[in-house]
Amino acid sequence: MPLLRFSSDVAIDLGTANTLIYIKGKGITLNEPSIVAVHRNSRKQLAVGREALMMHERTHKEIETIRPLKDGVIANFEVAEQLIRGLIQKVQKGWLTSIRRMVVCIPSGITEVEKRAVRDSAEHAGAKKVFLIAEPMAAAIGIGLDVTEPIGNMIVDIGGGTTEIAVISLSGIVVNESIRTGGDKVDSAIHHYFKKYHNLSIGQRTAERLKREAGSAVPLNPELKISVKGQDHVSGIPKIRTISSESVREALKTPVEEVALAVTRCLEHTPPELGADILERGIMLTGGGALLKGMDELIRSRVEIPVYLAEDPLTCVARGTGKVLEDLAAYKNVLI
Repeated sequence: MPLLRFSSDVAIDLGTANTLIYIKGKGITLNEPSIVAVHRNSRKQLAVGREALMMHERTHKEIETIRPLKDGVIANFEVAEQLIRGLIQKVQKGWLTSIRRMVVCIPSGITEVEKRAVRDSAEHAGAKKVFLIAEPMAAAIGIGLDVTEPIGNMIVDIGGGTTEIAVISLSGIVVNESIRTGGDKVDSAIHHYFKKYHNLSIGQRTAERLKREAGSAVPLNPELKISVKGQDHVSGIPKIRTISSESVREALKTPVEEVALAVTRCLEHTPPELGADILERGIMLTGGGALLKGMDELIRSRVEIPVYLAEDPLTCVARGTGKVLEDLAAYKNVLI
């Protein structure tokens, strides 16, 4: 059966932890980890996305798993291109795809060089025309806010590599704070804490599970106990330990504080009239990090402003990027 050729428009939430793909007219069609498995010598791609994650931290010397994005930006240009191309091929199996237009969201605080790297990767993956949009702007559009109004909206998007905080009005970002603290830094903090205070070495996937199941920004009622498998740091022998949610919360203290302080800094630089709007409308939390238990409560206690968790925070940015793709003419002012 001959392969068919067709032209499609694609929106990509290219995240440090996960990449989501939105196809025009179809919606979000893929949500997979941003990781690629390659042969160490030939650099040939062996797996991408979920299959590559299954290999992560379990490979032998001939296979390497690579996360091409670090702190929200492309750290490995070649592998980033493989990631985009491989994930799009998963969506369009058996089709020779011509990507006419691609909208990619990027952190608001990245440099011109980093923007160029994103654009080049998208073009090398097959896109004829590439548009960029800032993550907090895409998140605001994704949760249904009218970003064109002369009204202040504050978005806190806690992703895998960065936390993007922005005050949006009249289709533009008035004030923004971008810090390289996100889910990856939280996982790393858990890993180092248990190695230092419990003599237990754990993998990245175990750290992520601890964060998801027992992590919190505020005390829990009741506190939780969780069984953890790791390697004894002294003897090197695999062990099982019972860990409390208090220990996990202590491990998360520094990155959680960094996010709360960044929100405070952003509010301090917000013009008074827009600040009054935020006081009335509240702060919206999006991104995977917003799912950390009590994150909204912690920020609310620091700034004394209502804080709301967006519906389905993991897909807000992808939904917003998709809305822009569906009507590029209407959203031309929000594009970078």
